Amino acid sequence: MSEMAMSFTALAGFVVGALAVLFYRNQIETPSRAKTDGNPEAGALPQGVASVLAVLPSSAVVLDAHDRVLRASSAARAFGLVKGDRLMAAELLALARQVRRDGEIRETEIDVAGHKFGQEITNFAVRVAPLGSHGQVLVLAEDQTERQRVEAVRRDFVANVSHELKTPVGALSLLAETVQDAADDPEAVTRFAGRMQHEAARLTYLVQDLITLSRIQGAEPIPTPGQVPIDECVNDAIDHCNTRAIAKDITLVSGGAEGLRIWGDEELLVTALRNLIDNAIAYSPEHTRVVVSVRPAGDSVEISVSDQGIGIPEESLERIFERFFRVDAARSRATGGTGLGLAIVKHVAAAHAGEVSVWSKEGSGSTFTLRLPAFGGTAVAVPPSTPLEAAP
Repeated sequence: MSEMAMSFTALAGFVVGALAVLFYRNQIETPSRAKTDGNPEAGALPQGVASVLAVLPSSAVVLDAHDRVLRASSAARAFGLVKGDRLMAAELLALARQVRRDGEIRETEIDVAGHKFGQEITNFAVRVAPLGSHGQVLVLAEDQTERQRVEAVRRDFVANVSHELKTPVGALSLLAETVQDAADDPEAVTRFAGRMQHEAARLTYLVQDLITLSRIQGAEPIPTPGQVPIDECVNDAIDHCNTRAIAKDITLVSGGAEGLRIWGDEELLVTALRNLIDNAIAYSPEHTRVVVSVRPAGDSVEISVSDQGIGIPEESLERIFERFFRVDAARSRATGGTGLGLAIVKHVAAAHAGEVSVWSKEGSGSTFTLRLPAFGGTAVAVPPSTPLEAAP
């Protein structure tokens, strides 16, 4: 059982116990209450129970002896578990009847057709318990859909990292053995040593990208934001990527508005731009251009990186910002790509309360655009001589 599931079980046990105490105390304090028409108390909640249910974050439902809903939290109605005075989930209703018959507390998990925030399926951890002696039943349901999604993402991430690390580590081990066996052949040693350097560099890039991604993927606010001059970030990113561009005879060009600034982290922005430019170089043919352009867009600044590369298939556009997703895995690995670059760009944009978008057409190239909030609320050019502290 996961830690979160154990926490829910503990909370549910506490709630059930608290309600049982309330019911018992209510029975002791009101022994002489009239009971006409069989059991009128069977149609009313024990004193204090409604107050407890009102503060629960979980979906909570109390059923009477005839399966009518006496009380339902707003969460239970929002998820579609309750309509009017009816419990809509047949599986929950059957479980409540079993609990009413034998008095045993039961726990399970159920899937319900989504009724909230566009979810298709909502998964609930459920605990059902008897409430008092009049056939009332308490149903507690905790939405764990997002928790399961995060857990699935975590498992997928760990599997992908293990696979990605295994490749260069295995290659380095094999190459080291080969160099050892070829100690008497200087030419072979030189060749294999070069391959070892390539794999070591790939491993270094992967570790660096993982560290960067782990630092920013929570979409938390930047700890120490400041004024960031876009021109300097673009120039730094281009300088970093220039060697790779020259190797393929690709020209890196910058243009557009000058003097624009955002509020954020300069190092993170350079990292995002570097990844976009590196990606453009990797997927562009030789003798082409990669253009980085900047323009004001109302209360934002847009930075676009355009290439004349192979483009991205339409069916892949929705997935390209996923970690380790590659449109062309063979090309990406051949160029030393880690599959994390665009995921880093997405999280850098989120950390700046911005967004990243893409336009692409196969055979015509791609354009990635970062849209980030401008410093001061309006994208206004600042003269190069203006110190940061004096900017508006």
